[in-house]
Amino acid sequence: MEATIVKKEYGNKQVYFVGGGIASLAGAAYLVRDCDFPGQNIHIIEEMKILGGSNDGAGDVEEGYVIRGGRMLNDEVYENLWELLLTIPSIDHPGMSVREEIIAFDTANPTHSNARLVNRKGEVEDVLSMGFDMADRMALGKLIITPEDKMGKARINDWFAPHFFETNFWYMWATTFAFQPWHSAVEFKRYMIRFMHEFPRIQTLEGVTRTPYNQYDSIILPMHKYLEPFGIDFTLKCTVTDLEFKDGDGITVTKMNVLREGIEDVIDVNEEDIVIVTNGSMTEGSSLGSMTSAPTLNGKGSSWKLWENIAAKKPGLGNPSSFDDHVDGSKWESFTVTFQDSAFFDLMEKFSRNRAGTGALVTFKDSSWFMSIVLAFQPHFRNQPEHVKVFWGYGLYPDQVGDFVKKRMCDCTGEEIMEELIGHLHFEEHKDNIMATANCIPCMMPYITSQFMPRLNSDRPKVVPEGSTNLAFVGQFCEIPDDVVFTEEYSVRAARIAVYTLLGINRSVEPINQYQFDVRTLFTSFVTSFR
Repeated sequence: MEATIVKKEYGNKQVYFVGGGIASLAGAAYLVRDCDFPGQNIHIIEEMKILGGSNDGAGDVEEGYVIRGGRMLNDEVYENLWELLLTIPSIDHPGMSVREEIIAFDTANPTHSNARLVNRKGEVEDVLSMGFDMADRMALGKLIITPEDKMGKARINDWFAPHFFETNFWYMWATTFAFQPWHSAVEFKRYMIRFMHEFPRIQTLEGVTRTPYNQYDSIILPMHKYLEPFGIDFTLKCTVTDLEFKDGDGITVTKMNVLREGIEDVIDVNEEDIVIVTNGSMTEGSSLGSMTSAPTLNGKGSSWKLWENIAAKKPGLGNPSSFDDHVDGSKWESFTVTFQDSAFFDLMEKFSRNRAGTGALVTFKDSSWFMSIVLAFQPHFRNQPEHVKVFWGYGLYPDQVGDFVKKRMCDCTGEEIMEELIGHLHFEEHKDNIMATANCIPCMMPYITSQFMPRLNSDRPKVVPEGSTNLAFVGQFCEIPDDVVFTEEYSVRAARIAVYTLLGINRSVEPINQYQFDVRTLFTSFVTSFR
C-alpha cells in the first residue's frame, strides 16, 4: 500500500538518461530500488546498438574478440559500486549477488604479479624498490599536501624532476592507471591519496579485484537483466544532439533534440521531469583495425558535441574544451588478441610464473610504445570456447616508432603489433607457433585519458549544477570532490548523487574511505617510499 502511495506522488514524472553506460544503468537501479520509481517512466537513450558504454566486451571465435579497455576493481575504495552490486543478482549463480560472485571468484584467483616489469633484455626486473631519491620523495609529499585550488592546470611533469619518470614506481603506477607525464597533477594527487593503501603493494597488484568475465559480461549484463522486469524503456540507436532550456537564470531543461536512426525528433521535457546526462566519453571515436589494417584516428562524436552545445548556453555546465581538444595528449591504443590454441599462454605462464588471471599487468618498461599486456582468467567471454584464449594489451605512446617493427604503433596492423610484442618477450623462436592462430585487433581511442587532462576545478560541472531544477551530469566528466575519475566507482557515485538530489531522497551516499588518515597506511607508505 505504501509503495502505491509513493508512486502516485510521482504522477507522470519522467526520468531521461542520456547515454547507456554504467552510470545510467546505476541511476536507473537506484530509482527503482531506493525511490520506488515506476520503471516505465525511466528512459535510457543510447547511441549505440548495445548498452554498456565504455564497459564493453564483444566478439566471437571467427571474427575475434574485442575489449577496448580492461577494468581493474578495488575492494577498499569502490564503495558505492560494491553496495549496488550486492543487490544485483548473479546470472550464473542463483541466490548470489554480483558482488558475492566477484568476491568468490577473486578469492579463488588472487592477484599476485611475479613479472610486473620486463626490461629490454626480456628479463623480469626486481621491483621491490620504488627507486625514489630524496627529491622524488619531497615532491610527492609536497603534492599530497598542496590544496587543489593552488595547483590549477599544473601537469605531473611540472611537479617532478626527470628522475621521477625513470623510477620503478612511475613505470608501475603510470601503467596501472594510464597516467602520462603531461596529465593533470591534481588527478595524480587524488590517485595518490585515494589509492594510498595500494602504494605498498603496487609491485604485485595484490589489491586488484577481478570479475569472472570481461566487464560487459560480468557487470553490465547482470545490471541490464535486473532492470528489464521493471519495464524500463531502453531506446537504442538514438542520439541526443542538444538540450533546450527555459529562459532565465536557472537551469531547467524543456526539450531534448534527438536523432532516431538518422531522423530528427524532439522530446518535450516537463518541468517536473529529470534529465541525467553522461557528458563526454572516454571511448568515443574508437576505431578498430585488424591483422592486416591499422585503426584510424577519429574526431569528436555526439557526446562531446552535446556537451559543447549545452555548455555554451548556460554558465556552470563545464568547459569540455579542456578535455576534448587535446587528442595528442589523451589518446592511446589497445589491442585484443584471440588464439585458437594455448601456445602463447603456455609460454607466458612459464615466463611470468603466473597462471592466467593471477598476474595483472606485464609492462615492458623500455618499450618505445610503453606497452603492457595482461592475461585474464579464461574464458574471458561467455561465448568463448575452451580451446580459445584471449588477452589484452595497450601502448601509452602510439605515436612512437617501435623497437622491432620500425613503425609508429598507430600505423601498425595487428600482425605488426604481435611482432613487436614477440620481440620484447624474446619469443622469436616460437614466432611461427604463436602467429599461426593469432588474431590481433588494434583499437585507437582518441579520448581514452581525456579525463586526466589538466583542468581547472570549474571545467567539470557539478553532478547537479547550481540553479539546476531538473538537470544532472554523470560519468567521468562531472565533479565529485576527492574522488578519482577513470573508475567504475566515479560513475556509480555520480549516478547515486544525481538521483537522490533531484528526487529529494533523504538517503546517504557511501562515504569515501579516508586511508590517508589511517596511521598504519601512512606508516607503511612512508616505509615503502624508502624501499
